[in-house]
Amino acid sequence: MKRKGNNVYSFTVILIAILAISSCKKQLPVNGGQSTGTPVIPVIPVTTVKTDVTMWLTQSDQSALLQKQNIGLIFNTTTNQNATITVDTAKTYQTIDGFGYTLTGGSASLINALPSAQKDDLLKELFLTDTTHIGVSYLRISLGASDLSAAPFTYDDLPAGQTADPTLQYFSIAQEMTDLVPILKKIIALNPTIKIFACPWSAPTWMKTNNSFKGGSLSTAYYDAYAKYFIKYIQAMKAQGITIDAVTPQNEPLNPYNNPSLVMQAGEQAAFIGGYLGPQFKAAGITTKIIAYDHNTDRPDYPIAVLGDATANQYVDGSAFHLYAGNISTLTAVHNAYPDKNVYFTEQWVGAPSNFGGDLSWHVNNLIIGATRNWSRNVLEWNLAADANYGPHTTGGCSTCLGALTIASTAVTRNVAYYIIAHASKFVRPGSVRIDSNVPDNLTNVAFKTPDGKKVLIVLNTSAGLQTFNIKFNNKILTATLAGGAVATFVW
Repeated sequence: MKRKGNNVYSFTVILIAILAISSCKKQLPVNGGQSTGTPVIPVIPVTTVKTDVTMWLTQSDQSALLQKQNIGLIFNTTTNQNATITVDTAKTYQTIDGFGYTLTGGSASLINALPSAQKDDLLKELFLTDTTHIGVSYLRISLGASDLSAAPFTYDDLPAGQTADPTLQYFSIAQEMTDLVPILKKIIALNPTIKIFACPWSAPTWMKTNNSFKGGSLSTAYYDAYAKYFIKYIQAMKAQGITIDAVTPQNEPLNPYNNPSLVMQAGEQAAFIGGYLGPQFKAAGITTKIIAYDHNTDRPDYPIAVLGDATANQYVDGSAFHLYAGNISTLTAVHNAYPDKNVYFTEQWVGAPSNFGGDLSWHVNNLIIGATRNWSRNVLEWNLAADANYGPHTTGGCSTCLGALTIASTAVTRNVAYYIIAHASKFVRPGSVRIDSNVPDNLTNVAFKTPDGKKVLIVLNTSAGLQTFNIKFNNKILTATLAGGAVATFVW
């Protein structure tokens, strides 16, 4: 009886203590505010699991968004019957320049309109290269307006009564000084090595056969002036501290329907590069790369024709592609035709309102994995930011282009293109080299070795069901699992 009584007494004391502690906790303010009467639940620290490989996951249902997984992925010598991705650093391919977006005029204006502290935080999130940010390393910008500018313009639009300006006395980048240049300066301060690629949607209208922003061709009488236009642009941006790494003579040269736009056939582009743009760059000491084409993969004859022109070839660094028509394997066909020339992937949109899982799978499969497995040195998604109505855009410009970010006043939403690029840009730094990996059924993938010696493997499960598979490296394996439609980046 004595033992039983002591037990009851002890239990009563403990119960009273617990109730007293609970009562005290209810009086604590939550989040620094006034007491809400809600109990504070103690935080239980999560033990970090030992692992050889870190895994970052995005699920098609958005239940994980570039989320680091706290799981043990340990290389070992066991064997099993799982499908196996073998990564081999001994076999190498192209060097990577970077991953990123097009900073359209509309994107720049939306970002620049954010409150100062929020703007700075967002730019750090996008462009800083430390372990907590996504480290965008490559940007495309328009040389003049794109269709995702508020209105069409070039850098040599003439005052009323003027019909031509062959000496470019009216040239000015003043329209970029409000938003684009200030944002680029902030980006360069965060990431001084970022590569910036520029291309025009149209030449100044007075240089064109139809004197219009939309359609028409470049008049042969103004090839010389247009080459000087590029040089003045590169020099004007350099004066602002902005280095233009590369240009193409024309965005989508076979598309006359956009606003702005200009048609430039392959023979015309070869003549312009070989006779004017290339020689003038050389004479002016301009080291900016000249890249051909910048349009869909269904017309490999176009870049091959430009590269096949002996005069133009000596000035051309390589060819750029979009994938609104054709197949991504075309990049390899062009590479094989001219293996000493580079290949780039410079644009792909996400159509609003977007199916997150479908867009994630298609873009990772065809671009992040597909373009790089076909020799591309970069991958760029289309517009970095748009508003809730998919603007700004010109009349006749893209009215359903979903930005990687949606910016509505001060609300910023991260959309599928944000995660598509981040799965590569955060881990595959410029100077990385693509290395060999096989592709088992339903496990499309690409592998890289970074400048600091890390291995990066990006894997997409293209099936609808769960896939368990091995990653093999240096004759050891680890086993991982991906849900249908999920993408993971593995780093070791």
